[in-house]
Amino acid sequence: MRKLLPTVKYLLEVEVHVYAFSIAANVLLSLFPFLLVLIWCARLVGWAAAEESVFVAMSDLFGPEVERQMRAGIGWIPNRFASFSYTSILLLLFTANGIFEPLEVALNRAWGITENRSYFKNQLISMGLIFGCGSLAILSIALSALNREYYAAAGPVAGFLAPVYGKLAAVPVTMASLFLVYWVLPNRKIPVESVVPTAITVGLALEALKYALKSIWPWFLRKLQVEYGPFYWAVIIVLVSFLASMIVLAGAEWSARSRKDPSCI
Repeated sequence: MRKLLPTVKYLLEVEVHVYAFSIAANVLLSLFPFLLVLIWCARLVGWAAAEESVFVAMSDLFGPEVERQMRAGIGWIPNRFASFSYTSILLLLFTANGIFEPLEVALNRAWGITENRSYFKNQLISMGLIFGCGSLAILSIALSALNREYYAAAGPVAGFLAPVYGKLAAVPVTMASLFLVYWVLPNRKIPVESVVPTAITVGLALEALKYALKSIWPWFLRKLQVEYGPFYWAVIIVLVSFLASMIVLAGAEWSARSRKDPSCI
Protein backbone atom coordinates (compact mmCIF):
# COMPACT_ATOMS: atom_id res chain seq x y z
CA MET A 1 0.00 0.00 0.00
CA ARG A 2 2.84 2.38 0.83
CA LYS A 3 4.23 1.89 -2.68
CA LEU A 4 0.94 3.10 -4.20
CA LEU A 5 0.80 6.26 -2.08
CA PRO A 6 2.82 8.39 -4.58
CA THR A 7 0.38 7.38 -7.32
CA VAL A 8 -2.59 8.36 -5.15
CA LYS A 9 -0.97 11.72 -4.43
CA TYR A 10 -0.35 12.15 -8.16
CA LEU A 11 -4.03 11.51 -8.95
CA LEU A 12 -5.07 14.15 -6.42
CA GLU A 13 -3.11 16.89 -8.16
CA VAL A 14 -5.18 19.55 -9.92
CA GLU A 15 -3.19 19.30 -13.15
CA VAL A 16 -3.96 15.60 -13.47
CA HIS A 17 -7.68 16.32 -13.19
CA VAL A 18 -7.37 19.00 -15.85
CA TYR A 19 -5.67 16.52 -18.20
CA ALA A 20 -8.25 13.82 -17.51
CA PHE A 21 -11.25 16.10 -18.04
CA SER A 22 -9.72 17.44 -21.25
CA ILE A 23 -9.25 13.90 -22.53
CA ALA A 24 -12.81 12.99 -21.51
CA ALA A 25 -14.31 16.00 -23.30
CA ASN A 26 -12.53 15.06 -26.51
CA VAL A 27 -13.70 11.45 -26.16
CA LEU A 28 -17.27 12.78 -26.12
CA LEU A 29 -16.62 14.84 -29.25
CA SER A 30 -14.90 12.04 -31.15
CA LEU A 31 -17.08 9.09 -30.13
CA PHE A 32 -20.06 9.67 -32.41
CA PRO A 33 -18.00 10.37 -35.58
CA PHE A 34 -15.98 7.24 -34.80
CA LEU A 35 -19.18 5.21 -34.50
CA LEU A 36 -20.44 6.63 -37.79
CA VAL A 37 -17.31 5.47 -39.57
CA LEU A 38 -17.43 2.01 -37.95
CA ILE A 39 -21.13 1.53 -38.72
CA TRP A 40 -20.69 2.70 -42.27
CA CYS A 41 -17.81 0.25 -42.79
CA ALA A 42 -19.97 -2.60 -41.44
CA ARG A 43 -22.90 -1.63 -43.68
CA LEU A 44 -20.65 -1.17 -46.70
CA VAL A 45 -19.67 -4.84 -46.60
CA GLY A 46 -23.10 -5.94 -45.38
CA TRP A 47 -21.76 -7.37 -42.12
CA ALA A 48 -24.66 -7.17 -39.67
CA ALA A 49 -22.76 -9.00 -36.93
CA ALA A 50 -20.00 -6.37 -37.01
CA GLU A 51 -22.55 -3.56 -36.73
CA GLU A 52 -24.16 -5.29 -33.77
CA SER A 53 -20.73 -5.76 -32.17
CA VAL A 54 -20.18 -1.99 -32.26
CA PHE A 55 -23.32 -1.39 -30.21
CA VAL A 56 -22.47 -4.22 -27.82
CA ALA A 57 -19.07 -2.60 -27.27
CA MET A 58 -20.77 0.72 -26.48
CA SER A 59 -23.00 -0.98 -23.94
CA ASP A 60 -19.97 -2.68 -22.42
CA LEU A 61 -18.07 0.60 -22.14
CA PHE A 62 -20.77 3.12 -21.22
CA GLY A 63 -23.81 1.11 -20.20
CA PRO A 64 -27.02 0.00 -21.93
CA GLU A 65 -28.62 3.45 -21.87
CA VAL A 66 -25.83 5.01 -23.92
CA GLU A 67 -26.12 2.08 -26.32
CA ARG A 68 -29.84 2.82 -26.72
CA GLN A 69 -29.14 6.48 -27.43
CA MET A 70 -26.49 5.51 -29.97
CA ARG A 71 -28.86 3.14 -31.74
CA ALA A 72 -31.52 5.83 -31.92
CA GLY A 73 -29.11 8.51 -33.11
CA ILE A 74 -27.27 6.41 -35.62
CA GLY A 75 -30.31 4.97 -37.38
CA TRP A 76 -30.37 7.79 -39.92
CA ILE A 77 -27.04 6.79 -41.48
CA PRO A 78 -27.59 6.80 -45.25
CA ASN A 79 -26.48 3.97 -47.48
CA ARG A 80 -24.23 6.17 -49.60
CA PHE A 81 -20.85 7.11 -48.17
CA ALA A 82 -20.40 10.45 -49.92
CA SER A 83 -23.37 12.07 -48.22
CA PHE A 84 -21.83 11.99 -44.79
CA SER A 85 -18.45 10.31 -44.56
CA TYR A 86 -16.04 13.13 -45.29
CA THR A 87 -17.43 15.34 -42.56
CA SER A 88 -17.44 12.42 -40.12
CA ILE A 89 -13.84 11.52 -40.90
CA LEU A 90 -12.66 15.14 -40.61
CA LEU A 91 -14.49 15.53 -37.29
CA LEU A 92 -13.04 12.24 -36.09
CA LEU A 93 -9.48 13.22 -36.97
CA PHE A 94 -9.82 16.68 -35.41
CA THR A 95 -11.47 15.57 -32.16
CA ALA A 96 -9.36 12.42 -31.76
CA ASN A 97 -6.22 14.55 -32.13
CA GLY A 98 -7.58 16.58 -29.23
CA ILE A 99 -7.41 13.48 -27.04
CA PHE A 100 -3.69 13.03 -27.59
CA GLU A 101 -2.69 16.67 -26.94
CA PRO A 102 -3.38 16.70 -23.17
CA LEU A 103 -2.39 13.04 -22.98
CA GLU A 104 1.08 13.81 -24.34
CA VAL A 105 1.55 16.65 -21.87
CA ALA A 106 0.43 14.40 -19.00
CA LEU A 107 2.73 11.54 -20.05
CA ASN A 108 5.66 13.93 -20.48
CA ARG A 109 5.09 15.26 -16.99
CA ALA A 110 4.88 11.74 -15.53
CA TRP A 111 8.19 10.80 -17.15
CA GLY A 112 9.85 14.06 -16.12
CA ILE A 113 10.09 15.34 -19.70
CA THR A 114 10.16 19.13 -19.60
CA GLU A 115 9.68 19.87 -23.31
CA ASN A 116 6.54 18.97 -25.25
CA ARG A 117 6.46 18.42 -28.98
CA SER A 118 5.48 21.28 -31.24
CA TYR A 119 1.82 21.39 -32.25
CA PHE A 120 2.65 20.15 -35.76
CA LYS A 121 4.70 17.19 -34.48
CA ASN A 122 2.04 16.34 -31.94
CA GLN A 123 -0.57 16.24 -34.72
CA LEU A 124 1.59 13.91 -36.80
CA ILE A 125 2.16 11.52 -33.91
CA SER A 126 -1.51 11.73 -32.96
CA MET A 127 -2.54 10.93 -36.53
CA GLY A 128 -0.41 7.80 -36.45
CA LEU A 129 -1.90 6.75 -33.13
CA ILE A 130 -5.41 7.38 -34.44
CA PHE A 131 -4.83 5.00 -37.34
CA GLY A 132 -2.99 2.50 -35.15
CA CYS A 133 -5.54 2.42 -32.32
CA GLY A 134 -8.40 2.71 -34.81
CA SER A 135 -7.13 -0.34 -36.68
CA LEU A 136 -6.94 -2.25 -33.41
CA ALA A 137 -10.52 -1.20 -32.61
CA ILE A 138 -11.68 -2.44 -36.01
CA LEU A 139 -9.81 -5.70 -35.37
CA SER A 140 -11.59 -6.04 -32.04
CA ILE A 141 -14.99 -5.44 -33.69
CA ALA A 142 -14.18 -7.96 -36.43
CA LEU A 143 -13.11 -10.62 -33.92
CA SER A 144 -16.26 -10.02 -31.89
CA ALA A 145 -18.43 -10.28 -35.01
CA LEU A 146 -16.74 -13.52 -36.11
CA ASN A 147 -17.21 -14.86 -32.62
CA ARG A 148 -20.93 -14.00 -32.66
CA GLU A 149 -21.41 -15.64 -36.05
CA TYR A 150 -19.54 -18.78 -35.01
CA TYR A 151 -21.57 -19.35 -31.87
CA ALA A 152 -24.81 -18.43 -33.64
CA ALA A 153 -24.08 -21.21 -36.12
CA ALA A 154 -23.18 -23.58 -33.30
CA GLY A 155 -26.68 -23.36 -31.90
CA PRO A 156 -28.46 -21.78 -28.92
CA VAL A 157 -26.72 -23.99 -26.37
CA ALA A 158 -23.32 -22.49 -27.20
CA GLY A 159 -24.72 -19.02 -27.88
CA PHE A 160 -24.31 -17.86 -24.31
CA LEU A 161 -20.53 -18.19 -24.70
CA ALA A 162 -20.35 -15.57 -27.47
CA PRO A 163 -20.36 -12.49 -25.20
CA VAL A 164 -17.75 -14.06 -22.92
CA TYR A 165 -15.29 -14.80 -25.71
CA GLY A 166 -16.01 -11.46 -27.35
CA LYS A 167 -15.01 -9.60 -24.20
CA LEU A 168 -11.95 -11.76 -23.71
CA ALA A 169 -10.83 -10.96 -27.26
CA ALA A 170 -11.21 -7.22 -26.60
CA VAL A 171 -8.84 -7.19 -23.61
CA PRO A 172 -5.59 -7.87 -25.56
CA VAL A 173 -6.63 -5.24 -28.11
CA THR A 174 -7.03 -2.69 -25.31
CA MET A 175 -3.61 -3.62 -23.94
CA ALA A 176 -2.04 -3.24 -27.40
CA SER A 177 -3.59 0.23 -27.78
CA LEU A 178 -2.30 1.25 -24.37
CA PHE A 179 1.15 -0.02 -25.29
CA LEU A 180 1.20 2.20 -28.39
CA VAL A 181 0.11 5.24 -26.39
CA TYR A 182 2.60 4.74 -23.56
CA TRP A 183 5.46 3.94 -25.91
CA VAL A 184 4.96 6.41 -28.76
CA LEU A 185 3.31 9.48 -27.27
CA PRO A 186 5.89 10.75 -24.71
CA ASN A 187 8.46 13.14 -26.20
CA ARG A 188 11.40 10.79 -25.69
CA LYS A 189 12.30 7.14 -26.22
CA ILE A 190 10.56 5.01 -23.59
CA PRO A 191 11.98 1.53 -22.85
CA VAL A 192 9.68 -1.24 -24.04
CA GLU A 193 10.26 -3.21 -20.86
CA SER A 194 8.79 -0.32 -18.86
CA VAL A 195 5.71 -0.09 -21.04
CA VAL A 196 4.59 -3.70 -21.50
CA PRO A 197 3.74 -4.49 -17.83
CA THR A 198 2.02 -1.12 -17.48
CA ALA A 199 -0.13 -1.69 -20.56
CA ILE A 200 -1.16 -5.11 -19.26
CA THR A 201 -1.91 -3.85 -15.74
CA VAL A 202 -3.85 -0.80 -16.91
CA GLY A 203 -5.77 -2.91 -19.44
CA LEU A 204 -6.90 -5.21 -16.64
CA ALA A 205 -7.73 -2.20 -14.44
CA LEU A 206 -9.91 -0.71 -17.18
CA GLU A 207 -11.69 -4.06 -17.53
CA ALA A 208 -12.28 -4.08 -13.76
CA LEU A 209 -13.65 -0.52 -14.01
CA LYS A 210 -16.26 -1.67 -16.54
CA TYR A 211 -17.53 -4.38 -14.20
CA ALA A 212 -17.49 -2.05 -11.20
CA LEU A 213 -19.61 0.49 -13.09
CA LYS A 214 -22.06 -2.20 -14.22
CA SER A 215 -22.86 -2.93 -10.59
CA ILE A 216 -24.02 0.66 -10.01
CA TRP A 217 -25.60 1.46 -13.41
CA PRO A 218 -29.28 1.39 -12.26
CA TRP A 219 -28.69 3.74 -9.33
CA PHE A 220 -26.18 5.87 -11.23
CA LEU A 221 -28.49 6.23 -14.23
CA ARG A 222 -31.48 7.36 -12.15
CA LYS A 223 -29.38 10.03 -10.43
CA LEU A 224 -28.03 11.40 -13.71
CA GLN A 225 -31.45 11.44 -15.37
CA VAL A 226 -32.80 13.53 -12.49
CA GLU A 227 -29.85 15.93 -12.37
CA TYR A 228 -29.07 16.34 -16.09
CA GLY A 229 -32.33 15.59 -17.89
CA PRO A 230 -31.91 14.84 -21.62
CA PHE A 231 -28.12 15.36 -21.41
CA TYR A 232 -27.54 12.47 -19.02
CA TRP A 233 -26.10 10.10 -21.64
CA ALA A 234 -23.42 12.64 -22.62
CA VAL A 235 -22.55 13.07 -18.94
CA ILE A 236 -22.14 9.30 -18.63
CA ILE A 237 -19.62 9.30 -21.48
CA VAL A 238 -17.64 12.16 -19.93
CA LEU A 239 -17.59 10.67 -16.42
CA VAL A 240 -16.64 7.16 -17.56
CA SER A 241 -13.95 8.60 -19.85
CA PHE A 242 -12.64 10.72 -16.97
CA LEU A 243 -12.31 7.68 -14.70
CA ALA A 244 -10.62 5.69 -17.47
CA SER A 245 -8.24 8.61 -18.14
CA MET A 246 -7.28 8.75 -14.48
CA ILE A 247 -6.40 5.05 -14.57
CA VAL A 248 -4.32 5.53 -17.73
CA LEU A 249 -2.47 8.48 -16.17
CA ALA A 250 -1.93 6.55 -12.94
CA GLY A 251 -0.35 3.80 -15.01
CA ALA A 252 2.01 6.31 -16.61
CA GLU A 253 3.09 7.68 -13.22
CA TRP A 254 3.62 4.20 -11.82
CA SER A 255 5.59 3.11 -14.90
CA ALA A 256 7.88 6.15 -14.77
CA ARG A 257 8.44 5.79 -11.03
CA SER A 258 9.14 2.08 -11.40
CA ARG A 259 11.79 2.84 -14.00
CA LYS A 260 13.54 5.25 -11.65
CA ASP A 261 13.13 3.05 -8.59
CA PRO A 262 12.53 -0.69 -9.32
CA SER A 263 11.79 -1.31 -5.63
CA CYS A 264 8.41 0.42 -5.99
CA ILE A 265 7.04 -2.42 -8.14
